Amino acid sequence: MPECLPAGWSRYRALPTVAMKPDRASLLFNAIVPAPFGALGIRTADDKVCELVYLPPSFTEKSADSALAEQAAQQVARYLQDPDVVFDLPLLEAGTEFQRKVWQHIHAIPRGAVHTYGHVARMIGSAPRAVGQACGANRFPLVIPCHRVTATGGLGGFANQDDENGFHLSVKRWLLRHEGATASPWQQQSIWP
Repeated sequence: MPECLPAGWSRYRALPTVAMKPDRASLLFNAIVPAPFGALGIRTADDKVCELVYLPPSFTEKSADSALAEQAAQQVARYLQDPDVVFDLPLLEAGTEFQRKVWQHIHAIPRGAVHTYGHVARMIGSAPRAVGQACGANRFPLVIPCHRVTATGGLGGFANQDDENGFHLSVKRWLLRHEGATASPWQQQSIWP
């Protein structure tokens, strides 16, 4: 499996291991697509998409540097306009067998629907915390829509983050609204600040 990161870079959050300005950190991405919540970074290697990354507003648009990055950028941009877009991208094989099982279930959750970590866990014979960890390890948000999985009593975490007013949870809220998800009684309206 090809490694998608240059030496000295950490996969965690797809940011360099040393502090960098966003314009320099953007060198890690093959394309950056502006989004209402900030941006999405796209990384490719060996004719595969290796990662999509939610980026804060300090990152600026970056034109695609390859045909695959352009294809991914176009599909992301179309999704940001129309939540019914179906992604058709060659993805790098990633994750453990368990993570792939979780992601396969999440991939099948229709737009506008929301499942809980507990529901997903029951469907695959696991525990909610393990499902949450698999969601946090997802390299392909939007394509594998982990934002459609929430806690029983509220929003839950997102992208290994659980700061109620943080950037990642604001992205999750935006995505759920964009897809037409409505708050259910089990969510206690807490997903909508």
